[in-house]
Amino acid sequence: MTLLQRLNTYERLIRLDKPVGFMLLMWPTLWALWFATNGAPDIRFVWIFILGTILMRSAGCAINDWADRDFDGAVKRTEKRPLASGEISPNEALWVAAFCALAAAALLIPLNWSARLWALPALAIAVIYPFTKRFFAVPQAVLGVAFSMGVPMVFAATTGTVPWLALYIVIANFFWVMAYDTEYAMVDRDDDERIGLKTSALFFGKHDVKAIAACYALFLIAMVAIGMLKGMSYFYMSGLVLAGVLAVHHIGSIRTRERDKCFAAFRGNNLLGLCVFVGIALDYSVRLRAWPHWY
Repeated sequence: MTLLQRLNTYERLIRLDKPVGFMLLMWPTLWALWFATNGAPDIRFVWIFILGTILMRSAGCAINDWADRDFDGAVKRTEKRPLASGEISPNEALWVAAFCALAAAALLIPLNWSARLWALPALAIAVIYPFTKRFFAVPQAVLGVAFSMGVPMVFAATTGTVPWLALYIVIANFFWVMAYDTEYAMVDRDDDERIGLKTSALFFGKHDVKAIAACYALFLIAMVAIGMLKGMSYFYMSGLVLAGVLAVHHIGSIRTRERDKCFAAFRGNNLLGLCVFVGIALDYSVRLRAWPHWY
């Protein structure tokens, strides 16, 4: 294997060719950054947290594939992943994960100690998550926490504290993650049941679509409450309306439980997260004339 081929393999290992995953991690982090700074974040923080989400998601993917190396080959969607197909060794995957995690740690240098300390549980949950699929009935709940850890880090970095608002955003994001990752789990339902892995799609069973609808509803209700708490106006609520329309569309498309439609619904959540972010950013820019800038 040439160097270029190996780098391409590593790219597929950490899913740089599939950016939806890091975007789903990025959107709630950016929501929190705009809320924490009233729409005027330091542009350096914007780039630190965007790069951090890319690197931590990359590390998480490598760790996930290492943990699932004995299962991925038996799942239709994952059988061609580099580790499952034998293109790279398990040790290589661990080295790639370590490199990405260390690169993410380097991004903590400009941040305060409070933000750095929050990075420790974030890393621990990212490492633990892949193994929960073996014993925990709803591992998506653990992912919901993992994908929300950027929120307290943002508040710690920008304000030095983690207020109740951060918890409210974490709760809202938790239900959003539960919704879209259950859609994702529905794609592999048959394979996961056959090989003995646990997922929310299997846990909810025939009530999976109803559970996803409930999670979307709780997410949107929580985001409306956050908007009211922060005094947000028309633009913010319009973003949530668009997000709600997309959620309803996803629920309608997964009712047949077809693999392709469930996967398309999962991917469509990137647009949903973007709608919420645009609503937040527009609201602050129009109402308060607040924009990101270099302090």
